[in-house]
Amino acid sequence: MKFLPIRLETSVGANMKTTVINLLQAIVRLLARATIRRFHPQVIAITGSVGKTSSKEAIAAVVSAVRRVRKSSANFNNELGVPLTILGSWSRIGRPVLLFWLRVIGWGMLQLIVGSKRWYPQVLVLEYGADKTGDITALCGIAKPSIAIISGIGKIPVHVENYTGGIDAVIREKGKLIAGLLASDTAVLNHDDTAVVSLESKTRARVMRYGFREECDVRILDFRHSTEGLSIRGISFKLARGGTVVPVVIRNVFSLSHAYAAACAAAVASLFDLNIVDAAQALMRDYVPLQGRSLVRPGIKHTQIIDESYNSSPPALEKALATMALVSSRRRVAVLGDMLELGDFTLRAHETAGRQIFRSVEILVTVGSRAKFIAQAALKNGMRKDAVYICGTVEEGIEVLKRVLEQNDLVFIKGSRAVGLEKMVEAVAEM
Repeated sequence: MKFLPIRLETSVGANMKTTVINLLQAIVRLLARATIRRFHPQVIAITGSVGKTSSKEAIAAVVSAVRRVRKSSANFNNELGVPLTILGSWSRIGRPVLLFWLRVIGWGMLQLIVGSKRWYPQVLVLEYGADKTGDITALCGIAKPSIAIISGIGKIPVHVENYTGGIDAVIREKGKLIAGLLASDTAVLNHDDTAVVSLESKTRARVMRYGFREECDVRILDFRHSTEGLSIRGISFKLARGGTVVPVVIRNVFSLSHAYAAACAAAVASLFDLNIVDAAQALMRDYVPLQGRSLVRPGIKHTQIIDESYNSSPPALEKALATMALVSSRRRVAVLGDMLELGDFTLRAHETAGRQIFRSVEILVTVGSRAKFIAQAALKNGMRKDAVYICGTVEEGIEVLKRVLEQNDLVFIKGSRAVGLEKMVEAVAEM
């Protein structure tokens, strides 16, 4: 009994700390709104189940050629991350947490009092996550965009398990980003995604379309991999807009997703009076894809690794496998981990990937309790039993991969962040 007051005091102290931090975070959101009103930056907001971050990086690279730009860092795409980007260039939430939020508030207030438009960013490029219903409305309440982008949704969107209305509810939530635009604003949409196309009628804003389709305002043409011998050195493609066609080469990347990001950025560039030639040059000079997002890395035994370990979702995996299918000059190995937050669509999504994969790879290694459904579907659809390996853990997958890899293999690694497939990348990377 004598320990009860101590435990109670500890619990009360923890609850008090949480309450104080929540209060400080609410103040930060208020400061972010006040900062937008004070400095009037142009807000570019991006949502989608796939391609948000690459599009953000590409847009920032292009628009930086003509404006002062700040982009969101890391995964700062929620009600905490977006205000942090508005208030400053923080890349992570520091420790101790209480002191960090006090420092943010102090800086935000100082900026409001003595800050000048001459040094505050003219353009903010922000990611808006939509993990659940209401997220987009909340984020637009902090910073309402004048340019809104939907980078892709897919047939089975990520986070669908968090929506009681299923896929249609996810689409509606992401559509709120463009539904709130004014007639003088612009919606930039991936016209190759049927879910995104279905939202065009929901906005009164001007619509710009990008993708491979002929009717796109910015069109992707002639996508291929840049190679040196058997090695992939990057991707090359052409962008067409208004009768002008320009070549683009992006080094050390693999997937179609980067071509979509470039096309999105070229569409946005036109809104800043940048012609497509200048936009392409800015992309090739300044666009730096982030770690774990389809980067090409050297591996053991003269292999190459396609590192997509940062995250995975059905539309992203579908696009990546379509890109793998374009490679025929070498043996292709896929390491696929669980795709999370899909709820009732988990089985369907993984089995769909399994039905697709035999066209894209010769060897399949799965990691996790859900990814095994990919392997089972692949076997049912014609993959040889001796070419499929089902692993329960990352450590088991590493041992399998080291054993089966051969000279010059192309190794594709992709899974949801929580699976930890970046450990597999490091294990087989050439140090």
